[in-house]
Amino acid sequence: MRTLNAAQITEAIAKTASEKAYHIPEEILRGFDQAMKNEKSETGIDVIKQLKENAAIAAKGEVPYCQDTGTAVLFVEVGQDVRIEGNLEDAINEGVRKAYVGSFLRKSIYKDPLRRVNTGDNTPAVIHYSIVPGDKVRIVFGAKGGGSENMSKLIMLKPSDGIEGVKNFVIDTVSQGGANACPPLVVGVGIGGNFEKCAILAKKAALRSIEERNADPFYAELEEEFKTKCNNLGIGPMGLGGTVTVLAVNIEVYSCHLVALPVAVNINCHAARHGEIVL
Repeated sequence: MRTLNAAQITEAIAKTASEKAYHIPEEILRGFDQAMKNEKSETGIDVIKQLKENAAIAAKGEVPYCQDTGTAVLFVEVGQDVRIEGNLEDAINEGVRKAYVGSFLRKSIYKDPLRRVNTGDNTPAVIHYSIVPGDKVRIVFGAKGGGSENMSKLIMLKPSDGIEGVKNFVIDTVSQGGANACPPLVVGVGIGGNFEKCAILAKKAALRSIEERNADPFYAELEEEFKTKCNNLGIGPMGLGGTVTVLAVNIEVYSCHLVALPVAVNINCHAARHGEIVL
C-alpha cells in the first residue's frame, strides 16, 4: 500500500490550474495550424491567426487567455493500492482555491444557484471520482467556461430514433450554439448510460485530446463524420463564417437500458483548457 499526502495533490492542482489559465494546450495550437490549412475563408484564417496571437500574449505575460477562467472540473482516478493521508476532497478544493486566489483568476462560482452569492475563491470544484487498479492517483483537470457550457444539451432519445436521431441531435446542438461558444469548438458527446451518466461521459469527452480518437473503429469513424458535418454548417471561427467550426468531436459511450438512448453534447470553446496530473 502506497501513501500519498493530500498536500501533494493540493500543490499539483494549484500549479496545473494556474498554468492552464495562461497556456492553452499544445495540441490546440497544433489544431489551429491545421485549421488554417483547412479553412477556406480569408476571414476565418485571420481569426485563427488572432487566436494564436492571443495565446502567445497570454503565455508570455502569464495572464489568462480568456477572462472566463471557468468552473474547475476534475476527473479523479484513485488507485485501489494508494492511501491518501488527509482529506482528498478538501485537498482538491484547496488546490483550486490557491490557484484562483493566488494567480488572480476570475472567481465565477456562486454558493447557491438562486441566491447568487459568490464564494470568492472559485470553489467548490465539480469532482468525478473513480477507483482503478494500481497505486497512482490520476487527475484530469478542466477549466470549463460558462459560455460554451450554456450551449450544451442532453436528450433522452428513444431506441427507435437510432443512429440518425443521435446524429441529428449532435449537429443541431452545435448549429444552435453558433458563435456563442467561441468556435472552433471541441465537442464532447456522451452516448448511453442513463440521464446523469451520459452527461458525465460528454464532459469527459470534451476534455479529451483532440488528437485522440475513440478506440472503437465504429465510434472513431462516427467522430470523423460528426466533425465533417459540423464543419459543413458554415459557422466558422468565432462565428464569422468559414469551413472550420470544430477542431474535433470526441465520443464516449457506456452500456444502457434496453428502452433508453441517452445522448449528451458538452461543447468546449476553442481554448479547451485541460491538463493531466499523475501522482
